[in-house]
Amino acid sequence: MSESPPPSKRRGRFFRFGAASVVLLGVAGYLVVQYDTGGGPSGPGCRVVSAKGDGATYEFTPEQAVNAATITAVGTARDLPERAVTIALATALQESALRNIDFGDRDSLGLFQQRPSQGWGTPKEIMDPAYSAGKFYDGLEEVPGYTRLPLTVAAQRVQLSGFPQAYAKHEPDATLLAAALTGRRSAATLTCEGRPAATRAAGTDAVRAALARDFGRGALEPAGGGVGDPASPSSAPGDEGAGSDGRTMTLPVSTEADPGRKGRDRGWQLAHWAVANASALHIERVSYAGEEWSAGDDGRWSPADGEDGEDGKNSAGSDGGADAVRITTAR
Repeated sequence: MSESPPPSKRRGRFFRFGAASVVLLGVAGYLVVQYDTGGGPSGPGCRVVSAKGDGATYEFTPEQAVNAATITAVGTARDLPERAVTIALATALQESALRNIDFGDRDSLGLFQQRPSQGWGTPKEIMDPAYSAGKFYDGLEEVPGYTRLPLTVAAQRVQLSGFPQAYAKHEPDATLLAAALTGRRSAATLTCEGRPAATRAAGTDAVRAALARDFGRGALEPAGGGVGDPASPSSAPGDEGAGSDGRTMTLPVSTEADPGRKGRDRGWQLAHWAVANASALHIERVSYAGEEWSAGDDGRWSPADGEDGEDGKNSAGSDGGADAVRITTAR
């Protein structure tokens, strides 16, 4: 048996251990805060502002923006109400901070921390944001009267979390995100700096594939062509990039099939989806309803000259019964 160290040495070791523990706890606390709030050096930022003029805002990263746009698109493709999208976004904010993480409690994975061992799907499926969002909505639709329940109650009945009240703190931010990303009552409220990542741009093919992934191939057919369909218009006469370079694609938004507010909401959903995906898909410019977003230092919306306006008429002044979202990718 070894001899015990003198009391003075024991006290020295204790204090050194205690100091090291304090440092480690401080670092861990910082990392938890950064994870929970979406902070940290993660590149050009995105921002949502309230359309109500009450000054409410939410700032997040391009990675979070892409995932939020996917969650929203999957919900609206199912024709679910905005409340469903708000519940889903608040849940993902709590479970993963809107990051598609490949770790978690026990075998939990992905945006919603779903567990393969509990029947949510294979690890590969759960790590697909569109799939995991769909599985969450599957569970939510089975909750009777979920739109009338408190958000924490509705989310908990799907998630069975050990901390059900934690969802409540994300409801204000999720409400802002849902309003912008569904396009409902929220024109030009989502902005991103949109500096493309240092990877090769794939042009409109990548945009078309991402739209089909999030909305479904049959969801965007207001003018007779679906996303991913060769007959679907990918460019329009007079658009910059039409023809040989394939940089600009046009997404018609039918005001005849979706009259009034509903058609305009769909247009703004598509426009905001494109802005949210700007960094990932190398999108340089988005225009809709007389407004234009351009990638750059501030990435804000501004009035556009010669684009489709509020009345649905194109730059030539003719009324084709449709507005259009135009997406131009980087070279």
